[in-house]
Amino acid sequence: MPQQILEEKNQVVRHGVPELAEHWTIALSGLVLLLSGLFELPMSARYGINTIPGLGWSSDFITSLSVHYAASVVFIAAALFHLFYHGLAGDRGLIPRRGDLKTSIAVVKTFFGKGEEPPFEKYLPEQRLAYLGMAFIIAVLILSGLVKNYKNIYAPDLSHMVVLWATWLHNIFFVLFILAFVAHIGAILLKPNRPLARGIFTGAVRLDYARRRHSLWLAEFEKECPSLPDGETAPVKAVSGVAEDSEKTFPEEGSSTASETAADEIAAVQAKEPLERAGDKPVAERGMSGEQ
Repeated sequence: MPQQILEEKNQVVRHGVPELAEHWTIALSGLVLLLSGLFELPMSARYGINTIPGLGWSSDFITSLSVHYAASVVFIAAALFHLFYHGLAGDRGLIPRRGDLKTSIAVVKTFFGKGEEPPFEKYLPEQRLAYLGMAFIIAVLILSGLVKNYKNIYAPDLSHMVVLWATWLHNIFFVLFILAFVAHIGAILLKPNRPLARGIFTGAVRLDYARRRHSLWLAEFEKECPSLPDGETAPVKAVSGVAEDSEKTFPEEGSSTASETAADEIAAVQAKEPLERAGDKPVAERGMSGEQ
């Protein structure tokens, strides 16, 4: 992921464009799913929602169902992208770890002035636990929704028991999704977590905040990516000394080193040539051999 420290702006890039895109795609399509799911109940006309400009369709069941289906396609696609993108990249930052529950309880106590927060990595322990919970809720919603969709489109005579279980699970986890969504927003509004809200929109958070609260992440990050002025990037390091060896073996053409090397090679070749050739022997040798 394109993480970078921007000293002059007092920022550290926490999320790249793919992370921001997937986050907002899941969030917005999930919100549409939530509203269209509620509109499928006889509540829009009852509470006058259909009188709001642009929401006249909300009291029509078929239209609400079609919107729900369209949003579900986007939602599932974004969820699958999230799994494959981070899975192939080897990103395990949000996977819960041993001791996260205990640490999360300790963090909550600090909100009431009891104790001090431990140093954190990129994600807070409660973020990892919330991620696991939300992932489970989304998985159940997708699977139960697919069963209901299959029944509506392909198998109207599907087992009543299967449809009943799918409907109950979908409704229960729909409520859990709403509660998890509210809890997610509420967690961001807590004073210690408010600096993270900026990262949801821009991908970057304050550098001083990251060094104070996410020191473990930043300490490891700064070893791999030193602080750079804005707009500059770290130089690419030669792989296994190949670049250095190539420079020594092949001097740049036209340089003085190249000229000296070529002259030395020519002199060496000439020194190896025989001093005598047939018919060109020295006079002294010709006299000894009887030649006049």
